Parts: sequence; structure tokens; C-alpha cells
Amino acid sequence: MRKLKLIWDFFGPHANKTAQHHAIHLEDYVKLEKLTVHSTGYQTYSDSHSIAFLVIDENLMIPIRDTLKPNRGEVFL
Repeated sequence: MRKLKLIWDFFGPHANKTAQHHAIHLEDYVKLEKLTVHSTGYQTYSDSHSIAFLVIDENLMIPIRDTLKPNRGEVFL
């Protein structure tokens, strides 16, 4: 089964801290819903762009997308 990376983008001077904080909420959601996910976390691309992410199996994408409303997604290799 394909893995998908759901991504929440954050921009501006506080992007890194916001992405870190959002990643905590994603981890809480995974525990609350008892989901099996591959990983959660955050990445910093520059001083003004960071992301929080959740890597899931493709069959979980639609309900998670509809509930958490990520900005975008990509196939995770």
C-alpha cells in the first residue's frame, strides 16, 4: 500500500515554532483516534517556512484529510 505524507504549511517569523506545536497536536490526534501511522513531525525549510506532517497509509487519507484539512499531500517514498 502506498504511503502518503499529509502536510500543513506554516509561513512567517514564527513558522518553526508553529509547526512544532502543530506536530504535537497531530501526535495527540493519532493517540486519541488509535491510528496506525508511519510518522509525524515537523521540518524547517527556511527561517520563514516550516511544515508539520503525518505519514499514513493511503486507505486512511480521506477521513483524515476531511477531519484535519492539510494544505497538501504527496506520495511518501
